[in-house]
Amino acid sequence: MGSDTDIPQLDRKREEHLSTDGKWRSFPRVPNLLQYVNSGVYFGRNKINNKVIRKSLQTTVWSTAKLRLVDFLKENRETQERVLTPKFKESLELFLQGLNAATNIKESSKQYRRDCIKKLQVTWPELWELTIEEISPEACKEWGSKLCKQINGQYFNNMLGTLRMVIAAGLADHKKKTKIILPNPAMEVKRVRIKSAELRLPTPEQFDALITNLRQKSGGWGPRVADLAEFLAYSGMRIYSEAHWVTWRDVDWKHMEIIVRGDPVTATKNGEMRRVPMIPRMEKLLRRLQTESGGMESERILQVNRGYESLARACQEVGIAKLNHKALRHLFGTYCIEAGVDIPTVADWLGHKDRGVLAMKTYRHLRNEHSQAMAAKVKF
Repeated sequence: MGSDTDIPQLDRKREEHLSTDGKWRSFPRVPNLLQYVNSGVYFGRNKINNKVIRKSLQTTVWSTAKLRLVDFLKENRETQERVLTPKFKESLELFLQGLNAATNIKESSKQYRRDCIKKLQVTWPELWELTIEEISPEACKEWGSKLCKQINGQYFNNMLGTLRMVIAAGLADHKKKTKIILPNPAMEVKRVRIKSAELRLPTPEQFDALITNLRQKSGGWGPRVADLAEFLAYSGMRIYSEAHWVTWRDVDWKHMEIIVRGDPVTATKNGEMRRVPMIPRMEKLLRRLQTESGGMESERILQVNRGYESLARACQEVGIAKLNHKALRHLFGTYCIEAGVDIPTVADWLGHKDRGVLAMKTYRHLRNEHSQAMAAKVKF
């Protein structure tokens, strides 16, 4: 067998099919074959997923090149038929489609996931162009190692959860197309352990002193802030999604209960309406507020929806640990348990759906005075 240089007539015909730079010769009757002019070596050429593949066939012999071209095209055809995993940005589109269409997720929760995605793009911008297969567990761990030093533990766990869900959306789509199950590389990253903060809550006497301080030393809005603090402490409601929306229509005097409906659009945190019984102090507070305001059914009971600054100042002056709105909710739960109310009932009043699991974790460390009183009841 001779090389193409032994066939001058073919050479003359092929001169008509040179590339513009004169380096490559093509063959119309064999469209995937090229020849590098300087060396005479033949190359196979194909396009896969919009990417041009060019590979040397390692011969200068025309007939050998055509035979090897068949193997080259077969190899590339198998690659082309193989469905690649989606890029992260494509997985993200699938995830967002599902998130936006979900009817069982509140808009605030959806927005939180979107915010996590924005943070993810800031902390790992290269991720968007990687395919799922290119995202290694090692790369996920490296990202996680850096991020956990920058943000608090709860936020980190939510960021990690978002990353896992986005990748899972792409893997699910890939499985649907190929029946192939691939592991989620983000599952190799461990969630951080969240340490429960110690509850430092006031005694009943200290709470009374706090309320008095709020009423007398917080300016014109002081009485309203004091009403807010009492309402939260006597009901255990979440301030923004629940207490803020309670109207006089929700006060059931006949059954001595408050109906907790939550935000008119997003409802309560768990999406369910509940009833909270009026403890004696709550009844006294509501009777006074109803007399002062007139108690129109559509009117909201609380006139303010925050009191951070006043609470912080009053706590310092009274000499107790700083309290926020959530601490007042914890105060209700603590007082209920110390009064002997069983955990599942307290959980129902607080709006927990787990029948007391979270309440047990939150209130397992009650005040020392109560602990000592309970210990005194143990007899051997």
